[in-house]
Amino acid sequence: MFAAVDLARAAAVDESAGELGDRAASAAVGVHLGASAEDDGSVTHSFAAELPGYRGWRWAVTVASAGSDEPVTVSESVLLPGDTALVAPQWLPWDQRVRPEDLRPGDLLPSSPDDLRLVPGYTGSGDPDVDALAREVGLGRERVLSPQGRAAAAERWLDGEHGPDAELARAAPASCGTCGFRVPLAGALRGAFGVCANSSSPADAWVVAVGFGCGAHSSVAETAGSPVHVSALVYDDGVDLEPVGPGS
Repeated sequence: MFAAVDLARAAAVDESAGELGDRAASAAVGVHLGASAEDDGSVTHSFAAELPGYRGWRWAVTVASAGSDEPVTVSESVLLPGDTALVAPQWLPWDQRVRPEDLRPGDLLPSSPDDLRLVPGYTGSGDPDVDALAREVGLGRERVLSPQGRAAAAERWLDGEHGPDAELARAAPASCGTCGFRVPLAGALRGAFGVCANSSSPADAWVVAVGFGCGAHSSVAETAGSPVHVSALVYDDGVDLEPVGPGS
C-alpha cells in the first residue's frame, strides 16, 4: 500500500476534476509528500496542493487492502490544511465572541435563561414591610448573582488592573484596605472590594481590591519644602591665609 502512489494521485486528481476540470486538476496535485500507516490495513498518502489560495494545504488520500493478495482500493480523498495553511479561526458562539466594548447605546445583550452566573431572586411577598426589607438587603429582583457568578467576578477583578498585583499597587505606599476613600461594597464581596471615591486617583469610580493601592492614599501627608530642587549651600566667602617665606 505504501507503493500505491500512482493510485492515490489519480484519486486526488479525480477529486479535484469536478471543480477544476481534467486539465487543471492534474496540475492541482503536486509532489508526493509521504505516506503514513493508519492501521494494518490502510495507508494515507499526502500530496502538495497546487491550488491558488491554498498555500500550505495538502491532498490526503487513504488507500486500503484486505490482505496481501487483495487489491488496493481508495477509501477517501480530502484536502486538508497543513501547519502553515491559512484557515479561519475556530468558531465561537456569539455569546463568547461579544466583548464589553462591542455594546453600543441602544444595543441589547440578553442573558441566557440558564446562565450559571444568575439564580432566581426574591420576587415579593405582598407584605409591604417584608418587601421593603428585601429591597434594603438587595433582594426584590427577578434574578440575582449566583455564588458562581460572584466568584467569577471576584477572580476577574483581582486579576484586573485594579487588583493587588497591578504595577500601581506594587509601588503604592499603602493599600485600599486602609484608605479612607474606599467605599465598601455590600454583601459577600464587602471585605474584598470597594469603589474608589478619590477624584485624584486613576481608579476613581472603579471597583478596587482591598490589596490594590496608589499614590493618592488618604494617609499620604503633605511635606513642607520647595517644589524646586535647591542645592546645598556652598560658603566661598572665606579667606584662607598661607604664610610665604622670603624669595617665594
